[in-house]
Amino acid sequence: MELWFTEKQTPDVALSCKVKRTLYRVKTHYQDLAVLDTFRFGRMLVLDGMVQATEMDEFVYHEMIAHVPMLTHASPANVLVVGGGDGGTIRELLKHPQLEEVTLVEIDPRVVEASRSYLPELSDSLEDPRVKIEYSDGVDFVRQHRSFFDVVIVDSTEPVGPAVGLFGSSFYESTFRALKEDGLMVAQTESPFFNAALISTVYRRIKGIFPLRYLYLASVPSYPSGLWSFMLGSKRYDPLEPANPCVVEDTRYYTPQVHRSSFALPRFVQRLLED
Repeated sequence: MELWFTEKQTPDVALSCKVKRTLYRVKTHYQDLAVLDTFRFGRMLVLDGMVQATEMDEFVYHEMIAHVPMLTHASPANVLVVGGGDGGTIRELLKHPQLEEVTLVEIDPRVVEASRSYLPELSDSLEDPRVKIEYSDGVDFVRQHRSFFDVVIVDSTEPVGPAVGLFGSSFYESTFRALKEDGLMVAQTESPFFNAALISTVYRRIKGIFPLRYLYLASVPSYPSGLWSFMLGSKRYDPLEPANPCVVEDTRYYTPQVHRSSFALPRFVQRLLED
């Protein structure tokens, strides 16, 4: 008997993966959480039926959401990650010697617990003494801070359930205030093929708050359409002229050349950012 997991990425598009076995599944206070062992992608973290990370391609997403902002900023010592309880983004941040402290704000403790048990390649980084974990709502946490962080990374799920507020104007305004005078933020902003309206909306919101704002892309096969976007808002530093001299060599996707080329947008994506 064959077992398959299907993620309904849009009302008329789905991704199906053949499953070896279900390693873990629980209905938490916030969402349906599962860890599956698949033939093609290896172990897979799934929240509310949506793929969050897989052993095969997680490095693309986590390297691009972490190293682009960290190497854009001149001296990123104090970093906040909202979401990302699997630990992959934290793992990449810890490769930067200038990092002194990183705070992970995750609303659902069960995501961290499941990742520690079944995804050690991502979650082992959470044991580093530089990492502080807060189990709380990211919107409220950011609102309580002023001029505190060098970099804020919004490693959220899709804009459904508890993550909806992480895509709103008020959250981006709070993020701006939580950053130091030369701070910057990055947020994942979905697929330009399947979520064009969301990208346009988020860009307009970021544009009204941050003096510098950019969209960049990466290829993540297990995510809807395989083409993924990230929005960067900066108070001072331009990602096309990275200010951090650090060289991160232990990567599988990110390079300085990829950093620059990821901001070269196809015309149809560029048009999403036009008024």
